[in-house]
Amino acid sequence: MTELVHHAKELPPASAVVMTMGALHDGHASLIRAARARAGTGQVTVTVFVNPLQFGPHEDLARYPRTLAADVELAAAAGADTVFAPDADEVYPGGEPQVRISAGPMGERYEGASRPGHFDGMLTVVAKLLHLTRPEAAVFGQKDAQQLALIRRMATDLNFPVEIIGAPTVREPDGVAMSSRNRYLAPAERTAARALSRALFAGRDAAPGGPAATVRAARTVLDAAAAGEPPVTPDYLALIDPADFTEAAPGHTGPAVLAVAARIGTTRLIDNIPLEFGAEQ
Repeated sequence: MTELVHHAKELPPASAVVMTMGALHDGHASLIRAARARAGTGQVTVTVFVNPLQFGPHEDLARYPRTLAADVELAAAAGADTVFAPDADEVYPGGEPQVRISAGPMGERYEGASRPGHFDGMLTVVAKLLHLTRPEAAVFGQKDAQQLALIRRMATDLNFPVEIIGAPTVREPDGVAMSSRNRYLAPAERTAARALSRALFAGRDAAPGGPAATVRAARTVLDAAAAGEPPVTPDYLALIDPADFTEAAPGHTGPAVLAVAARIGTTRLIDNIPLEFGAEQ
């Protein structure tokens, strides 16, 4: 499978690209399959790059899993033609870039408040990888809802000639969203992690009662998990307007994202579900 791996100078233009930091799982495979469906007989490229600009000083860059051989096999099985797995010197040949893309106020809320500078680093590398792979379309997971919203905004605001596609979150049988960070969880922590999706599903079930009822129902589940052992320590639980990632007003109608972030042990997890208010539930 190693023949799929290419360097930047060898990359053909992609019909569709899927950007990852490696440690691929079935959730990534679903993105690659979506890219293949969009590309048809065209080129599907998967990027594997652990971007140092996205990690804060106390985050898990050093221990982030690197599993390139397995990643290439999964990418090929899911329909990729090319895996672009550059090292940092290839992406940032002059060292850390002096000019970066700013996520602006939209990137300072929620995940941005918890991880200052994260979204600037994410948008900078996404912009670079879009230039390097030259795709017609790029597929990103809805699990990283704020990331997806910012990439869409960047493509619009800066006139990137690419279609940004959001693909649904893939979940384990017990409801936990698939994530490369799940492997950090001890068995009891993995059981506790179910509280995130349970809270979201409770909010979804309460959505006919409106935004306030939605948040209340989700909060009840999360509060119970915070008192459990091991505890689920919430960072935020919010109903968000996806247009600008501000908190949805009490009378909000239209699309919304119910989002949660919490820490279990030393591992921080995020999850969300899309909702629609003012329409049949």
